Amino acid sequence: MNAVNLSKESLYFLQDQFRSYYTKNILSVPDRFSRREYAFVFFGGRGMLRHLAFHRKQYLQEFLQKKAPMHAYYSTAYYQHPDAPRMTEKEWMGAELIFDLDADHLPNAEKIPYEKQLELVKIEFIKLVDDFLMNDFGFPEESMDLYFSGGRGYHCHVKHPSIYQLSSGDRREIVDYITGRDLNESLVFHEESTGVAQIKGKTVSTGKRLKMPKPDEPGWRGRISQGLIDILNDILESDDPLLKLKQYGVSDYTAQKLLEDLSSSRIERIKQGNLDQSKTIRRFFLNNALRKKAVSFAAGETEEPVTCDVKRLIRLPGSLHGKTGFKVSRVTLDTLDEYDPLTEAIVFDDSPISVLMEGDATVTLNHQTFTVSEGLNEVPLFLAMFLIGKKMANIATKQH
Repeated sequence: MNAVNLSKESLYFLQDQFRSYYTKNILSVPDRFSRREYAFVFFGGRGMLRHLAFHRKQYLQEFLQKKAPMHAYYSTAYYQHPDAPRMTEKEWMGAELIFDLDADHLPNAEKIPYEKQLELVKIEFIKLVDDFLMNDFGFPEESMDLYFSGGRGYHCHVKHPSIYQLSSGDRREIVDYITGRDLNESLVFHEESTGVAQIKGKTVSTGKRLKMPKPDEPGWRGRISQGLIDILNDILESDDPLLKLKQYGVSDYTAQKLLEDLSSSRIERIKQGNLDQSKTIRRFFLNNALRKKAVSFAAGETEEPVTCDVKRLIRLPGSLHGKTGFKVSRVTLDTLDEYDPLTEAIVFDDSPISVLMEGDATVTLNHQTFTVSEGLNEVPLFLAMFLIGKKMANIATKQH
């Protein structure tokens, strides 16, 4: 469906509903809130109003109630002078370590239904938090704040003394590690001699094999081994191994070659931790185990990821997302697995609202699937906010 041009009535409607929310709900402000820069985008406005600071919590709340912005942001950095008009005048004091996982980073995201996008992003987010930030880097749970972004992803704010002063380059190294960038097979597998012989008085190797790390080894070594075993089982348990291999993105020729190379004796050796010298097998397993176990939040990006930016703006917790009407919601590690943003981030009720659709759509929200058709539809308020915010509909009348 093509995006519609929102009418003035629709923009006023959204803003009025946002104002009502901010009037009824007092937001919890970020720590060191007076050292943060704040920025806002407004309904019907152009550009962003930024370089603002608030010295009292009530001033921020009053601003939200009065202006009812479409989007509200704050800096992940702390500044001596957060409201200075130029970045060089702000005097940077340090910054949180931020991870922003969004459905934009998923392969073929535009072809995946919204609710499925959120499920896939959450899998990556859990992998990031559990496998990397806690297990590999050792950050304690209490040093991380987790949020649903209100849109298509999740944010993790790491607040730990060891990271506040990290440079952009230092943060880039963290991203490179998590995404497995430039991971060399020699760091994961090591060659082991399978036999020796004496030739002209010298001891020479008569055979070599690649020894896999054990799956329970820490860091990428164990992670690659786990991924390799998962992939092998995935292929062996498939009714059509050739098709399964092609689903991993390999050509017909390579899939056929892999099947030929994966003899029963070779499979048994791999299970015992010995990956022998077939270059096709070695390259396939390393690349796909890496892809399976790495976090894809930065995959394919050409711009600098959020994590590397020491002066980044991020959505204000508790604020509303102007394209969905959803709340930027805090999530705990214990509840993350079961967290359903399409229910728990909804703040508006089910009052009936008339909207004018520009096309047909099916939307799942609040444990309900709604099918709306082109033309006039009466829908719950929370769905109306979503449809208008996504530019799928306009308000039918001046409903305030």
